[in-house]
Amino acid sequence: MTLVQSNPEIVRVLTENKVIAVVGFHHDSAKPAFYVPEYMYRQGYSIIPVNPSLAARGESYFGQKAVATLAEIATPVDIVDVFRRSDKVPDHLEDILAMHPLPKVVWLQLGIRNDAVARELTARGIDVVQDRCLLADHRALL
Repeated sequence: MTLVQSNPEIVRVLTENKVIAVVGFHHDSAKPAFYVPEYMYRQGYSIIPVNPSLAARGESYFGQKAVATLAEIATPVDIVDVFRRSDKVPDHLEDILAMHPLPKVVWLQLGIRNDAVARELTARGIDVVQDRCLLADHRALL
């Protein structure tokens, strides 16, 4: 697939995909890794929190139990939204590629970019968005 960069491509991603797994989800409502997924949930998206600590405590958010890894998710995921530092993104590549089926899109939030991981994902047929905010793009474009 491709690196998604243009606004029309972002609109396509946001309108065609409704299930989002959030890697690095945070329980603190003041953190972007909470309020961005919360906003998307309020817009009608299904949100699956991915955070090993929250999963170990059996916590749920937006009607979904937190999971420790992406591979634990039983339902198909459209978008994997990543809230981890750029240097930590490679740590999640194996987990993303272990998903069945593979996600359609991996979205690296604003300030997060890893070109090597993006190349690997696109080579596997997964669209990649880098260094863009899901919430800001949704508000601006839809």
